[in-house]
Amino acid sequence: VQLVESGGGLVQPGGSLSVSCAASGFSFSSYIMYWYRQAPGKERELVASITSVGGSTIYVDSVKGRFAISRDNAKNTVYLQMNNLKPEDTAVYYCATLGRWGQGTQVTVSS
Repeated sequence: VQLVESGGGLVQPGGSLSVSCAASGFSFSSYIMYWYRQAPGKERELVASITSVGGSTIYVDSVKGRFAISRDNAKNTVYLQMNNLKPEDTAVYYCATLGRWGQGTQVTVSS
């Protein structure tokens, strides 16, 4: 299992950013995919999840209405679209499945 995140960066409050996770080494379309994040000094938290065929998504309350998780099973990729970003969204964002994690991508929301 290999998970490689990309797309992080610096964005101003109220801005948007999309992060991606390219997966390989397993049957991607068969598994739920997760996005987690970890802010400095805090525990890692589950941000969103999406079922194998994308029919069901779940979000932590703090991002509902602002973030959207999606997947492209043909490309073995899961995405997290983040809108109306807030400074408290600053964290390293990780995708995960099957007990494995990517290396993470840094998202910083600051003016």
